[in-house]
Amino acid sequence: MPTVLIETCCPREPEAEVALMNAVHAALVEAFKIPVNDREVRLTVHAPHRFQAPPDRAHPELFTLIGIDAFAGRSLDAKRALYRAIVDKLAPLGIPRDHVLTIIREHPTENFGVRGGQAACDIDLGFKVNV
Repeated sequence: MPTVLIETCCPREPEAEVALMNAVHAALVEAFKIPVNDREVRLTVHAPHRFQAPPDRAHPELFTLIGIDAFAGRSLDAKRALYRAIVDKLAPLGIPRDHVLTIIREHPTENFGVRGGQAACDIDLGFKVNV
């Protein structure tokens, strides 16, 4: 049950914002094998003066930062697959591949309170973390 925060300074129409969020979620489903309905995705659009992207990018206004907090245990291959899937799914939305930075922060399952206040380590999550 990864939680995702997508940050950008490029304003978009609501439909494009939803497409951006859906693309990142679809990459997680594909690479981390999470259930389709396990969705916790947020989008923050910063004012341009409050979001400084690397100036060497062709279109710094399209720079997109994706932070993912997830249970520890995914393999390096799963993480590589996630990074590729994210840029593959964002490219059709006009975000250049080299304008995406993805950061995964891993946490032990005991650090997640889920399903009515239970520690994630105490329940059957319904999916494998070690992919």
